[in-house]
Amino acid sequence: MEILRTPGERFERLEGYDFAPHYMGVKGEGDTPLRMHYLDEGPRGAAPILLMHGNPTWAYLYRKIIRKLALQGHRVVAPDLVGFGRSDKPAARSDYTMARHIAWVSEWFTRMELKDATLFCQDWGGILGLHLVANYPERFARVVASNTGLPEGEGTTPGLEQWLKFSQSVPALPIADLVHGGTLRGIGDAERRAYEAPFPEPRYQAAALQFPLLIPLQPDNPGVPLDRAAWKKLERFEKPLLTVFGDRDPISKGAEVSFQQRVPGAKGQRHRIVEAKHFIQEDQPDLIAEILHGFARGAR
Repeated sequence: MEILRTPGERFERLEGYDFAPHYMGVKGEGDTPLRMHYLDEGPRGAAPILLMHGNPTWAYLYRKIIRKLALQGHRVVAPDLVGFGRSDKPAARSDYTMARHIAWVSEWFTRMELKDATLFCQDWGGILGLHLVANYPERFARVVASNTGLPEGEGTTPGLEQWLKFSQSVPALPIADLVHGGTLRGIGDAERRAYEAPFPEPRYQAAALQFPLLIPLQPDNPGVPLDRAAWKKLERFEKPLLTVFGDRDPISKGAEVSFQQRVPGAKGQRHRIVEAKHFIQEDQPDLIAEILHGFARGAR
């Protein structure tokens, strides 16, 4: 397995992002060590809020939320998935499978020894993060699912179909343009630089290009049995689960209903539809921080 590592200078002087990096080694195929990056802000003795990003972003997506929550006394932990951000990037698209992504993030999570955690997860951060909840429910106190889903081979939506066709028709993704187009407010030049930082060359984008094919949309997708097994466990999850979805996100539109109907802990929660597109963290950082601050303290 060939491993690429984005040069550290690509992450210097990024706007609004001056957090100290942390790293942990996890094992890839054939015990190949991979370096996984994460942020860990706020008091270590506080119950953690775990923020998980999706494709094609990284922990930078949460910069404003992290700062607000840490100032409010929360411990805030935000990893970069393997293939993204400051984490190592296997070079071949075939190196990435849903099972491997679950294994990588599970090893990181269990070795972090996070307990009484509040999870906020969006996009692939939701698919992978909800597998953590399913497999380690005793470590979580509550969950916020946002602009995400847990597909079981039901097929594509028009938004997902468009994304699949586009993502597989290009040699490299226009990362900054995708984030810009996935927000209502747009992003500026400095933010564009930050979202492009992990990918100095197209060959660093193997994970971002492969992720769309890993979404368990088709009945024969290898991820379907994994998600079905996760759903069986989530259907017994009685701790609070809140959905906060953007009203203008064509990718995840309607996915919140499954969580509200199938997860016992979603009953009676104040589920929210807010003004936002897919990257809700960019459109509504203050609101998300406010929701998480209250939810972590027991508010519905």
